[in-house]
Amino acid sequence: MDYSAANQSLWGIIIQLGIIAATILAANFLRQRFRVIRKSMIPVAVLGGFLLLAAKSIGIIRLDQTVMEILVYHGIALGFIAMGLRVPPQKGKESGDMTGLKSGAVIVSTYLVQGGVGLLITILLSCTVMPGLFRAAGLLLPMGYGQGPGQANNIGSSYEALGFAGGRSFGLALAAAGYLVACIVGIVILNVLNKKGRIRPTGGMAEEQLGVDFFQQKGEISISDSIDKLSVQLAMVLVVYLATFLASWGLTSGIAALSEGLANTLNSLIWGFNFIIGAVLAMLLRLLLEQGKRRGLIRRQYQNNYLLNRLSGFFFDIMIVAGIASINLEVIRDLWLPFVLLALAGAAVTWVHLAIVCKRVYRGYYYEGLISMYGMLTGTISSGVLLLREIDPNFGTPAANNLITGSSFGIILGAPVLVLVSLAPKSNAFCWLVLGIAAAYCAVLYLFIFKVHRHRAGTGTTRQGPPLPESERDALTAGEKMPGSRSAEGGDGHDGFTGR
Repeated sequence: MDYSAANQSLWGIIIQLGIIAATILAANFLRQRFRVIRKSMIPVAVLGGFLLLAAKSIGIIRLDQTVMEILVYHGIALGFIAMGLRVPPQKGKESGDMTGLKSGAVIVSTYLVQGGVGLLITILLSCTVMPGLFRAAGLLLPMGYGQGPGQANNIGSSYEALGFAGGRSFGLALAAAGYLVACIVGIVILNVLNKKGRIRPTGGMAEEQLGVDFFQQKGEISISDSIDKLSVQLAMVLVVYLATFLASWGLTSGIAALSEGLANTLNSLIWGFNFIIGAVLAMLLRLLLEQGKRRGLIRRQYQNNYLLNRLSGFFFDIMIVAGIASINLEVIRDLWLPFVLLALAGAAVTWVHLAIVCKRVYRGYYYEGLISMYGMLTGTISSGVLLLREIDPNFGTPAANNLITGSSFGIILGAPVLVLVSLAPKSNAFCWLVLGIAAAYCAVLYLFIFKVHRHRAGTGTTRQGPPLPESERDALTAGEKMPGSRSAEGGDGHDGFTGR
């Protein structure tokens, strides 16, 4: 085997990871060194991503686009698997809880709002200043913003085959613009909310507040075992990811055996949302380990919440830097006007819509739910996580888990959206029909969100991160606000940023 630099398959991914690591360290130095950057609340991973994107754009660094996309794809799944393996410190009473289903309704209603506004813009442009514009082009807004570059590429390519010149590039450009909106506009919103006193960003708890129970729970495997505790956590994450691959492969193979047409429709969906399958399998493994311990088959607890949090943070940081650095905005040329209008309208209507519906769904953690959903529904699930980490670094609220459960229900609730997207290009009359159907379906989802109430068995503030030190538990019992654990005020969502 050739171990020299000529062997690109041997050294390629190591070089790319080394570049990302150096960029993260440089971004961390800049944030620590310059107060203006620190006060801007730009996450280190975001700053590193834009530094790497700038270096790539001016030709200083050459990045492997394929490797960047691989890191983003696997980083999402690995990060959520690590989160799914964490042991909850206490069981909340969840009977009658509908937050997961309502999160799915929030996601799909956002698709419909984005699609309706986007379709209106392109219809109006085609009737006035751009008579040759492909009228259904506005439906690429929810594909790019709401569902990411994968669906934007697929739907854009199908529209291109139907006569929309540059449809694929247009869809991918909207997806890239959405990611920039999530990172830049999302950070601006965090700063505005911080100045208004709505949130209290944090980098974590002070060292003097951390007790032994923050790093290790009772009954865990010993630190002095023959295998390192971090190796055990990483092994469990990788085993679950292997099971995720096998489950996805089994599903797609089974569907293909039944129907090739159905397989072509569902295969990209299954592999594109593999992080959901991984998170579900991680929670199943966690339940199996708990049952094994209760029945005496397992004597010790293998998961360590602190190390699992660090692993998920590591995977998310790598994913965020690689995701931003892989942005490749193709020149839109003759489509700059609809592109700019759709990008700006998407950023605005998504925020207004979510500020209204999240107030109803996420009563105990309104801002965490709002910020994470805005990041995901303008960019990707990774951008939702990176914004959330600025105000909930240890994922103490259910907001991060809601991104997964909501996406799961969103696949089912969102099936009609794909039908509407395929109907709109057939004729101008179908564009108006799609607008009407989208409005009606959105009204149904609104009725569910606002009128169907869950049974409130608990307070909705059950933390899902690692156990808290005694000092913080006592403070929470007394009703005090710990820095960064919850919104500084307005935690019940009744005095939201747009609600006054």
